[in-house]
Amino acid sequence: MGKSHERIDGRLRTFIEDQPIFFTATAPLSDDGTVNLSPKGLKGSFAVLDERTVAYLDFAGSNAETIAHLRENGRITLMWCAFQGPPNIVRVHGRGEPVFRDDPRFTELIGHFPDIDPTRNGLRAIIVVHAEHIRDTCGYAVPFMTYDEDRDLHGKRFAREDDAGLDAYFQKKEYIAKSLDGLPGLPLPLPPATF
Repeated sequence: MGKSHERIDGRLRTFIEDQPIFFTATAPLSDDGTVNLSPKGLKGSFAVLDERTVAYLDFAGSNAETIAHLRENGRITLMWCAFQGPPNIVRVHGRGEPVFRDDPRFTELIGHFPDIDPTRNGLRAIIVVHAEHIRDTCGYAVPFMTYDEDRDLHGKRFAREDDAGLDAYFQKKEYIAKSLDGLPGLPLPLPPATF
């Protein structure tokens, strides 16, 4: 039923690029640390960079657990499920890193997301994931669900923020600069936008 893959290409690449939602899972090294699982959406915010590297845009939110865990240990799993069409689940286990707005690589990376206006949604970082293990499984128990459209609430909320307003928003949130477990999260003050 399950199969390991050496690279993200062909049918596998088409499948993950077609999904309107995927999930990220990370955890700190500490045995009693908080495991984090997050849904990610917004059409155009995910990109396959090469056969073993993917990236997604990290937008403003009320915490920065993924960033904190990646800064501590780099471990991450991404998962896509087929909610329509033939059943399938794909997981990419790998090492990730947040590329912040002041990183010299940021400008090149943002070019992989041509359908996204980076001035909206409070873009904080680009998460780059290098695949170590790629596997698909049957997904027979995943239910059918229909996708209607992306919500526009997040973009509407954060489009009205300039860098100063975005930084002020992050400074007020308890789990942005530090994770739930006290790990370093998003660097504050927020690096200025270069896009």
